[in-house]
Amino acid sequence: MRLGRGSVVVVELDPTIGNEQRGVRPCVVISDPDVISDQRFPLVCVVPVTGTPGQGLLYPELAPGKSGLAKTSFALIDHLRSVDKRRVRRVFGELAKHEVAAIDDGLAAFLGLGEWLHDAGATPAG
Repeated sequence: MRLGRGSVVVVELDPTIGNEQRGVRPCVVISDPDVISDQRFPLVCVVPVTGTPGQGLLYPELAPGKSGLAKTSFALIDHLRSVDKRRVRRVFGELAKHEVAAIDDGLAAFLGLGEWLHDAGATPAG
C-alpha cells in the first residue's frame, strides 16, 4: 500500500481517550512521502475526517469524488495525530491540491507556524 501526502485512507483509531476521534474512519495523510516510505519510521501523521460541518480554518471542506469520500466532508485539523502504519486499512483516493493547501493553512495556524512559514528568512528557534 502506497501512502502519499493528501491520500485519503481508512484508519482504525481505537483505542482512544476523551474527545479524540474514534473508530474506523477516513483520515488524510499529511506526512512527507519520503519520510513515511522509509521503513525506519513506522508512524504516519493523519488528520481525521468527519461529515459534520465545521467552521473556520481548522475544518477545511473536502469534496467527494476522486478523494474516495462518499459525501462532502471536513478535515479535523485539531485532531491531528500520528498512528502506526498498521492501523491503515486501505487507501480511498487523493485530495485535490487546493484541499491539501487548505489543510496546510489549518496546520500552520494550529501548530503556530504561520509567521515562520511566511517569513522567507526565518529559521527554527534552537
